[in-house]
Amino acid sequence: MRSTDVGDLTCPVARAIGDVGDPWTLMIVRELFLGSHRFDQFEAQVRASPVLITTRLRALEANGIIAKRSYNARPLRHEYHLTEKGLDLWPLMVALKHWGDRWGGFKGGPPAAMRHKACGHATALNLVCDCCGQPISARDVVIEPGRLMSDERDALMTQKRARDGAKVRLRRGPVAGRRPAKPARQP
Repeated sequence: MRSTDVGDLTCPVARAIGDVGDPWTLMIVRELFLGSHRFDQFEAQVRASPVLITTRLRALEANGIIAKRSYNARPLRHEYHLTEKGLDLWPLMVALKHWGDRWGGFKGGPPAAMRHKACGHATALNLVCDCCGQPISARDVVIEPGRLMSDERDALMTQKRARDGAKVRLRRGPVAGRRPAKPARQP
């Protein structure tokens, strides 16, 4: 499977990765959440080539994650803002920040904090059950794929086994009961 096909799978994680899964796209989304809206800000903070940034901005716009708004007519200049779909990436960005704070190897603690505007206190990632309000982690939940996802996963496994079987037959040589191919003549 090519990386461009990931977004076609019947899996919400795969579809999200298809839209925002490369590092440069995530860095642009990070910048949008940090308040950057203009191309020169993305260039300075993301430290990628203008062509790469342009490509990622176009993809984010095509996927409905950002909206482009002009702020200057001559010369024409644009700002980029998160749409509702883009704002829904907030939990992903907070989860990446949480993971990076823990495993990023920052000496002296996390390089940035999140502060709750309403109460003024620092806050962090806390996942809780929607029903009972208890904290949850990966060990506390079970993912239950739906029928379409299960069917697709079964089909992908069947395809893999067929490919693996073909590779084994190629390595072992001809199948039993068949005559081997004639060797090439030597001049």
